[in-house]
Amino acid sequence: MAKTKKEVTELSKDEASKEAASLRDDLNRHNYLYYVLDAPEIPDVEYDRLLRRLADIEARFPAILSADSPTQRVGAKPSEKFGTITHTVPMLSLDNAFGEKEASEFDERVRKLLKTDGPVEYVAEPKIDGLAVELVYEDGILISGSTRGDGVTGEDVTQNIRTIKSVPLRLNPEGGKVKIPSKIEIRGEVYLPLKKFEAVNKERAKNNEPLFANPRNAAAGSLRQLDPRVTAARPLDMFCYGVGEVKGASFETHSDMLRLIGSLGLKVNPLIETVTGQGGILAYYKKIETSRETLGYELDGVVIKVNDMALQKQLGVLTRTPRWAVACKFKAKQEMTTVKGITVQVGRTGALTPVAELEAVEIGGVTVERATLHNENEVLRKDVRIGDTVIIERAGDVIPEVVSVVKEKRPKAAVPFEMPSKCPECRAMVEKIGAIHFCTGGLSCPAQLKESIRHFVSKHAMDIEGLGGKHIDQFVEAGLVKDAADIYGLTEKDILSLERWAKKSMENVLTAIEKSKTPPLKRFIHALGIIGVGESMASVLAKRYGSIESVAKTTEEELLSIRDVGPETARSIADFFKEKHNLKVLEKLARAGVKPQTEEAVKEGGRLSGKTFVFTGELKGLTRDEAKAMVEEEGGSASGSVSKKTDYVVAGEAAGGKLDKAKALNVKIIDEDAFLKLVKK
Repeated sequence: MAKTKKEVTELSKDEASKEAASLRDDLNRHNYLYYVLDAPEIPDVEYDRLLRRLADIEARFPAILSADSPTQRVGAKPSEKFGTITHTVPMLSLDNAFGEKEASEFDERVRKLLKTDGPVEYVAEPKIDGLAVELVYEDGILISGSTRGDGVTGEDVTQNIRTIKSVPLRLNPEGGKVKIPSKIEIRGEVYLPLKKFEAVNKERAKNNEPLFANPRNAAAGSLRQLDPRVTAARPLDMFCYGVGEVKGASFETHSDMLRLIGSLGLKVNPLIETVTGQGGILAYYKKIETSRETLGYELDGVVIKVNDMALQKQLGVLTRTPRWAVACKFKAKQEMTTVKGITVQVGRTGALTPVAELEAVEIGGVTVERATLHNENEVLRKDVRIGDTVIIERAGDVIPEVVSVVKEKRPKAAVPFEMPSKCPECRAMVEKIGAIHFCTGGLSCPAQLKESIRHFVSKHAMDIEGLGGKHIDQFVEAGLVKDAADIYGLTEKDILSLERWAKKSMENVLTAIEKSKTPPLKRFIHALGIIGVGESMASVLAKRYGSIESVAKTTEEELLSIRDVGPETARSIADFFKEKHNLKVLEKLARAGVKPQTEEAVKEGGRLSGKTFVFTGELKGLTRDEAKAMVEEEGGSASGSVSKKTDYVVAGEAAGGKLDKAKALNVKIIDEDAFLKLVKK
């Protein structure tokens, strides 16, 4: 006869401690079997019974509670904000190869660098379209989790990572068969399975919440929730693919490292294979591309890594990109659908953009109902008409775009597009400047007002966290915000009078607004939304003039004396500070306590002093912001457009029109390696 368990209230502390330890072992093992191996041994109701028993014991004896307990997956209070964690070993980004030809060229580069004619062994794995993270385990216990961030420093999302059921809170659920490293940093990708993504969006639609655009956005948004309970409600998963610092273990190959990760109880993608040479790379690429629709999660390519660790070390790293690995991207996904209509969106500057309204079509797990048509010239060039059947592509597997029209399917009643003569939002007259049509209504146009406020509060401008587009729409439509300065006059009463605002979210937004009152001058100038003044130009003006008052007093002639300022931009800046409405907004901002901080002077005598750079295309080892900062630190300036005054155009992969213009103007063109040599020589 089975022995009846004591009631929790009858247990001594020693008995409770022993039973709790046993329950934790059982529950951690069942988590591993269910979420990692997909091989459960007990029904859900039995698992819930064990978990409830453990929770009751820990509640009665709080002193025996441990960090690795399954009851602690959702136990933290909401955070005010995320802290940061510095990665012991930088999390590198990967170079991209597009198509089979560039995948083969990667193998050729590797063999050339290794000076070998023989085949090289690689590890090939699916490239999950999620969010890169790092888990740190010490003596087998999960102590932190962070996002990749800029590769050096990421956000501390430990409490949210703990809610992911496939992430063990304590390593090695198989009971001591594998020696646990004293410290191991695990790298992997957090993602949301497609069926779970659909369920999350269905629930959001039911609650009248905005839908996630794709599984990657859903995963990133879920992992970056300040309240771990929200993350816990989203069924995130994780595949592990690498390590950072390791103490107490070693391996000679990448395959050995993956086997260790799997034996420690972490989830490794079962489709990972060891392949040899170009033939092996291409066969794997084709196999995964063919089967991608059946896998149940989003992926946008495969990753190829040299297997031998000694060879990885020999090949080394180029800035932040390893020479021993590459991401081989799949071709963009395309589908056919019908154009139901063509509407016109009004942007921050008043620019009118035609948008194709489509019969809903699924492309790579994402439902697409709209695609940009850019401008009237583009519509005419592609001859897109209402009623047409068109080819839609998610460029880079993200942005929907009309590729072409299937002319043979065009109905007789297809309607050509005409740009409206009056703004669809405010009925002001529309004027055409170059290829773009503009609403002349200015900030009396509600669409322009909303977009200008969105720009003002954005990350690279005033950086007001928690103030999203839906909130701004509410404020404008309620008449609470009629210009950017009105943001700083919002009160608790104003916000709580609107729908879907709770006291806590109201307090968070007001705190963020207050915190934004002392931005760097360059971000404040950028926030003003002056036509022709992007981040780079805002930085140039901040360093040249030192204060917003000095910028406001400048003249068109003075501006033209600045190397990076052309006639149109000079006129735009001067006109902005002549406009009474703009001056009134600046005065209101000053009265509200907004005080931009003076910029440091341009470095005199820097290596790049007086030189102007333009960046185009995708850089391998740097973000665009990092590259611009390197230029400015050495006394140069980074511009957003190519002109005769440009000294260098730095061209990365998939460089666009700026490269063509540089060639036409005979501007010197260099690649990323040459740029880095120029900066560091």
